[in-house]
Amino acid sequence: MRYAFFDLDHTLLPFDTQALFCNFVLRRQPWRIVLHLWFIPFAIGRALGLVSTATAKRAFNSYLAGMKRAHLRRLARDFAHDCVDTWIYPELRAEILRHKHQDRRLVLNTASPDFYADQIAEVLGFDHCVSTRFQIGNEVPLRPPLIGPNNKREAKIAAMLEQLPGVAKLTEEQLFHCWAYSDSPADIPLLEFVGNRVLVHPGSKLRAHFPQADVTVLTPRRPYWGRLGNMFAMLRQFLGLHRVRGPR
Repeated sequence: MRYAFFDLDHTLLPFDTQALFCNFVLRRQPWRIVLHLWFIPFAIGRALGLVSTATAKRAFNSYLAGMKRAHLRRLARDFAHDCVDTWIYPELRAEILRHKHQDRRLVLNTASPDFYADQIAEVLGFDHCVSTRFQIGNEVPLRPPLIGPNNKREAKIAAMLEQLPGVAKLTEEQLFHCWAYSDSPADIPLLEFVGNRVLVHPGSKLRAHFPQADVTVLTPRRPYWGRLGNMFAMLRQFLGLHRVRGPR
């Protein structure tokens, strides 16, 4: 059995999907923007290093407070179809299709919330999804608690080994023929887990970690220019001002 592991945000598509999903929801229910007032103190605390990433992630989802679980699921499904499936980089879609043709099992391994990551994985044709799990209940609480750790760095490996028995049974030789894709230095453990590494728009830290001969670098066209362009896009998404569909 061979596998291909994919990060999501800024790897399969050019945006942070938490901001993109926020934009998707606010375009349908604009009144929810007032719930961002709950998140702002946590955002400031995170910027000052006083609040953990996991705590800030919980607070960010306050804009979903009070939403029924069934409605959240419908929004997540529509988001995956209408938004993610049109914004995905064509080059990465081609990689997904290539691995399917070569009979590799596809794993979406992301720090994004499970309530929409599962839907994205299904729409894009993945076999498995490993993500940050939230406890929602019948309706979304103001700060939905995590079930387990934030799925980032070494936690991605631990979660795969726990949730996917086939991955846990892979030998070193089999792992040598597996692939991993990411844009982030936080995914160095995931990239080192396999024999074939693909970096998507890597920064200097990620490029410096791996010898050039050991990786493939992809630089698909982005719908913005540089880091400032990405930050401006995230701000527009946070306010529900970004267009929903990609150029496809």
